[in-house]
Amino acid sequence: MSISLVGSKANPSKFDCYNDLAEDEPYFVIRADDPLSDSLIELHAYIGAGQAGAAHNKLAEIMALTAARPPRPSDSPKYRETFAISQSMEAWRSSKMKKAG
Repeated sequence: MSISLVGSKANPSKFDCYNDLAEDEPYFVIRADDPLSDSLIELHAYIGAGQAGAAHNKLAEIMALTAARPPRPSDSPKYRETFAISQSMEAWRSSKMKKAG
């Protein structure tokens, strides 16, 4: 018998938002096969909960993990697309705030 892990396609989390995304809403997926995935999600949770000390410690842990391997080159298409998505998210939120205001 296999167990469906929470947050998977087979067992979405209670707060899964994929089906709630607006058609034009940018999103970014961090998959479990990314070696930093669990640490990045924990960092996000600590920051959101206002736990600055735990967030600082987790960020230090992430930096130590990434120091062991060469960084992705800044001209990497994946690197550049990540920043493009970030900018799209900011623009999307800004446009929604202008419409609401």
